[in-house]
Order: sequence, then structure tokens, then C-alpha cells
Amino acid sequence: MLLALAPVLMQGQSIFQVVTTPNGNEPFPANNYLYSISASSPSDIWAVGATTIHFDGNQWTAYRAPGMPGLGTSWLRGVVDISPTEAWAGGLVNIDSENKTPNQVIERWNGTAWSVFPGPAFSSGDQPSIEGMAAVSSSDIWTAGSLLTSDGLLEVLFEHWDGTAWTAHTGPLHGFPEGISADAANDIWAVGYNPGGLAFTTAAYHYNGTAWSPMATPNVGTGSNSLNGVLALAPNDVWAVGYSTATTKPPPNQFEVPTKTLILHYDGAGWSVVPSPNVGPNSQYQSNRLLGLTAVSPNDIWAFGSYFAASGSGSQMTLILHWDGVSWSLVPSPNPEFDNTLNDILWGGVVTAPGSVWIVGSQDVFSTLVLHTTGG
Repeated sequence: MLLALAPVLMQGQSIFQVVTTPNGNEPFPANNYLYSISASSPSDIWAVGATTIHFDGNQWTAYRAPGMPGLGTSWLRGVVDISPTEAWAGGLVNIDSENKTPNQVIERWNGTAWSVFPGPAFSSGDQPSIEGMAAVSSSDIWTAGSLLTSDGLLEVLFEHWDGTAWTAHTGPLHGFPEGISADAANDIWAVGYNPGGLAFTTAAYHYNGTAWSPMATPNVGTGSNSLNGVLALAPNDVWAVGYSTATTKPPPNQFEVPTKTLILHYDGAGWSVVPSPNVGPNSQYQSNRLLGLTAVSPNDIWAFGSYFAASGSGSQMTLILHWDGVSWSLVPSPNPEFDNTLNDILWGGVVTAPGSVWIVGSQDVFSTLVLHTTGG
């Protein structure tokens, strides 16, 4: 690395510690943010994004993934770790490219290297995207995303791996899925948002083993609402996180309305809003947002994302919430500076053993950020 990390800034005493991790893309200013993490065991963990890193139980090592040069035009949004010799990742390539059509990418780890794996066939000019990935087993893996057809139609896109090939599933569904989670082969959830008018609304989709269907979800306020992550623990215990906005119209003499954390729970009958805390907001600039979640148990769940500085500087800091079976609470979390810049975001998490929680993200997009706790 060309740039040294400054001392970690703490909001109180955190049980999470910053773990030393490499950057697969150098030199600066290459992007090295992490979006997703998955583990087959405590000594086999993959984290992916603009770069790809692996934990072997002792240290993190960077591995090259095809098409991920760290230029901000390609990234892996989802990963599932099946075993030390099999892992899958999916994402996007050629974003904002003048000469190439944006497209999805599916990559497979064989124990030695990552390689591009054939996905479903699409028509010329179609633009499929992968925003998340979840596995029931090695022969039952799903991705969630969207498909912009060459005719200009936008469709929800799910893709499935049956152990032999990937197939695409599209239908009369609307919205943009952002996350996906599988509890069983016939209980899979995806969440995201529906665009429309002046504000987005929450969206959820359920797979019952036969087909995907839209599911009604609540919204808070009259401004934009979005769901970014979902966690299916049981048919009657599913969580989704994101953000809400009170209104589309700022107060007099202001031009922004801060977003607040949004947490929904599904009890087997329907979705409902569960109260969740925020940092502030102490100004119109201090938005809070949740981007993902992971669980040790139904009564030990972690949600995470970021919040913005109240000063309006644009600086972001890590945001972690904890569910103890009764309520959600704010948890202190570390915030390392990168080149005197504070811009920390948390995107993905995984639990590898009771109390052992890993959360990944980025420091100002240029450096990987990995937090870990063994409880406390």
C-alpha cells in the first residue's frame, strides 16, 4: 500500500476490531471495496467486491478474479463459499464503459484460481445484473438482480444453479432486488426497491420452491424507502434492512431530508416495521442506512451499514446495530482513516462460529475493511 492507515477512531469501546487485510488492486487509487462475504468454515472465508480476498484461519490473502481490475467499472456483489475447492461469485462488468455493453459475470473458485463460468444466455444488447447470491446447497444456488432488455424493458432477474448449469428466471415482477437469502429450497427471499414518482418503495420477493412472487412490504414516511439486505432464518423469521425517508420535501431553508435506518420482520403472516435506532440525525446531512445483516442465532443478530457526518462534509462512518431478541440497539464500531479521510462503509457479514462475527466493507473505496469479533 502506498498510503498508511491512521489510528482507528472509536465510538466508545467496541467489541469489533479492525483486521489487517490486503488490497488485491494496487497501486492507489485502485478500488478495493468489499461487498459480500461467505464461509464454509472458520478457516475458509471469501470476501469479494472490487477485489477478492480469502481467510485461511490465520491470515487474509488477495487473489485475482477475472475482470476485476479495480477501476470502478466492475465488481462482484455476491459470494457463496461451498468448500475450500468450490466457491461462486457474481456481479457486474463494464459499467460506464463507452465501448462495451454492461453485463453480468459469474465466477467459480476451484481451489486454485477464480475463472469466469458460463451463465444463462441472453439476447444481444440485454444488460443482466447480479446484486446478490445465496446457496441452499452446492447444487441449489440462486442469484438476484435485474435485466434491462434490448427493447428497453426492465425485469426482475433470478438465476439458478442446479449443479449442472445456470438458468434465468424472469417474469411479471417489478423493482430492483438488492439482496437475497435462502432458508430452504422452498423458502428463499429477495428484497430491494420499486422506483416510481418522487420516491422509491420497499420490495420483497419470495420463492416457494416453484415460483417467485412479490410480497407486500410496509414503508415509513412519504419519502424514499429501500431494502438492501435480507436474512431468512426460518419460514416465520425473516429480517430485512435498509433505509426510510420521512418526506420528499425538506423543511424551510433546507435542501435534504436525512434517511433513517429501516428494519422489517416477517413472522410467517406478513411484514412489519421493527423500531431501530440511528445516530442523530443531528442535521439534514446525517443520514443513516443499513446495507446488510447476519445472525449468530435468532436472538443474536447484527445489522450494519453507515451514517454520514452531521457537518455536511460527506464523511461516512461505520454503523452497527444489534438485536438481542427484544430490541435493536446501537453498538460502538471502529472507523479507520484512510489517507486522512474518514469514509467507512460496511456491506456484508457472516458468522463462522458462535460469537465469531465478520463484517466487511471499505475505507474510502480504495482499501478493504474487515471487522471481527469473538464476542464480548
